[in-house]
Amino acid sequence: MKIICSKADLLCGVNIVSKAVPTRTTLNILECILIDASANEIKLTANDMELGIETKIKGEIAARGILALDAKIFSEIVRKLPDNDVTIESDDNYHTTITCEKAKFNIPGRSGEDFSYLPFIERNQPISLSQFTLKEVIRQTIFSIADSDNNKLMTGELFEISENQLRVVSLDGHRISIRKIELSEVYGCHKVIVPGKTLQEVSKILPGGVNDPVHMFFTDNHIVFEFGDTTVVSRLIEGEYFKIDQMLSSDYETKVTINRRELLYCIDRATLFVKEGDKKPILMDISEGTMELKIHSSLGSMDEEIDIEKEGKDILIGFNPKFFMEALRVIDDENACLYMVNPKAPCFIKDTEESYIYLILPVNFNAAVNN
Repeated sequence: MKIICSKADLLCGVNIVSKAVPTRTTLNILECILIDASANEIKLTANDMELGIETKIKGEIAARGILALDAKIFSEIVRKLPDNDVTIESDDNYHTTITCEKAKFNIPGRSGEDFSYLPFIERNQPISLSQFTLKEVIRQTIFSIADSDNNKLMTGELFEISENQLRVVSLDGHRISIRKIELSEVYGCHKVIVPGKTLQEVSKILPGGVNDPVHMFFTDNHIVFEFGDTTVVSRLIEGEYFKIDQMLSSDYETKVTINRRELLYCIDRATLFVKEGDKKPILMDISEGTMELKIHSSLGSMDEEIDIEKEGKDILIGFNPKFFMEALRVIDDENACLYMVNPKAPCFIKDTEESYIYLILPVNFNAAVNN
């Protein structure tokens, strides 16, 4: 095999597929990036058996072939090459020479026959939306997935399609994030759980163009994302997702309208007194026209007032400041609307159309303050 391509195109392709190279595996071949120049295009592929990524790069094919190279050393070589054309050439024993200007590297390669190609997924009707929209939806929900594998379902996000609406849901047992998107076409009903890792990697490599589409395809076991010259195939998480609608309510005793940025900055200042791993809550004392935010810890205390519009009853309620900040950061509206029932019931942050809903469970602030 012999191919010639620019360092910029090669590095871009390597960076994209490297997201699917496993950090630990018993199958050494999966630690490789596959270069497939057996046809009229150059394709790079990586696959950890849960997530697979394939992308095409521009270049000249001087001699066709397929070659697998150790992903770590190959990507480091490419990254440090001069900014010029790169020649990759291998012999019948897969000994590989990488040349760029006066730099020349010799590394062992492997046959691509043992490599696990991406599974073939039948492409039926694609579900299409803009790259920008998908990237934003992931950003606005991914922070609510669970970190640990104690409950596998919580490490993924629910993608639910009904007619012309996409609903994306994530939760970790303390909060729920929901985004609803109106699609340009009417589709059938789909309900799948996509691993959080997949969505994080897709978000990183999506260019995010407003007018550039990403196409999604679903099967019983896989989801496919296609955009530009890149294809991402991921296994789905098996199981039935939580009954989210039973956790949502439109009832409230107190509604607060507040400047989102002002509230975010105030909570951020309060976290100066929260040590890492500490569970000190921020207290919200809501009365007519004012929200007083208070935090007390061994490091000190803070007390600050923010002007608000209030409907309903006064309330004193406590929250994990991190959870509140993460929700406020991804809301684009100037004002945030908070809906509360009592100090032990969830707070809902949502807009009028409910295009986004963030549910945050309160904390027992009496116990926290006494401690």
